[in-house]
Amino acid sequence: MNKNLINKLAIVVAGAVLVALFFGLDLQQYLTLEYLKESQARFADLYDEKPAMVIGSYMAIYILVTALSLPGAAILTLAGGALFGLVTGLVVVSFASSIGATLACFVARFVLRDWVQNKFGDRLTTINEGIAREGAFYLFTLRLIPVFPFFVINLVMGLTQMSLFTFYWVSQLGMLAGTIVFVNAGKEIGKIDSLSGIFSPGLIGSFVLLGLFPLAVKKLVTSIQGRKK
Repeated sequence: MNKNLINKLAIVVAGAVLVALFFGLDLQQYLTLEYLKESQARFADLYDEKPAMVIGSYMAIYILVTALSLPGAAILTLAGGALFGLVTGLVVVSFASSIGATLACFVARFVLRDWVQNKFGDRLTTINEGIAREGAFYLFTLRLIPVFPFFVINLVMGLTQMSLFTFYWVSQLGMLAGTIVFVNAGKEIGKIDSLSGIFSPGLIGSFVLLGLFPLAVKKLVTSIQGRKK
C-alpha cells in the first residue's frame, strides 16, 4: 500500500470519527442561538482572563466545523461578534472561515474526489462554465450571492482547476462583506440582557442589513457584469 493511499485513508478515518462524535455526542446542541445566549457571560469572563486561549480555541472549532462541512458556521459567526466585538470578531471569523473552507476544498480535491463527484457532480458543470466565463470573479460572485450553500461551493471547487491559493484569497475577500454583517449582528445579540433588548435599534438595524445585504450585492454584481460585457 503506497504512502499517498495510507495518508488518504488516515484523513478519511479521522474525518469520519470526528463527524460521528459530533452527531453521536449531540455536539450541535452547543451551536445554537439559545446556547450562545445562555453561555455569553461565562465565555466573556473566560475571554477576559485568557484571550489568546479563547481566540485559538474558537478558531480551531470554527476551522474544524467548516472543514468537515458540519452545521453551525452561522451560529459560530454570530458568536464571534458576541464574544469578540466587531473588529476582533471580523478578523478572527474571516481567517477561520477562509482556512476552514480551503481545507474542505483540499480534502474534496485530494481525498474525497470520487464521493464529491457522485454527490454534487450535477452542479459541477454550472460552476466550471462560470469559471471558464468569468474566472476567479465567478467564485467571488458565489461568495457574495451563494447560489449554492457555502459547504457545497467548498467541496465542488475542489474538483475544478482553480488553485487552492486563489480559492483562499478570493473566498476571504468574497465572504468579507457578509462576515461583517453577521459579526455585527452577533455583536448586537451579545448586548441583549433583557427582552427589551430584542427591540434595540442596533439589533433591528443588524437584521435589516442581513435581509437587505443579498439584494444589494446582487445588484452590485449585475452592474459589474454589465460593464464587463
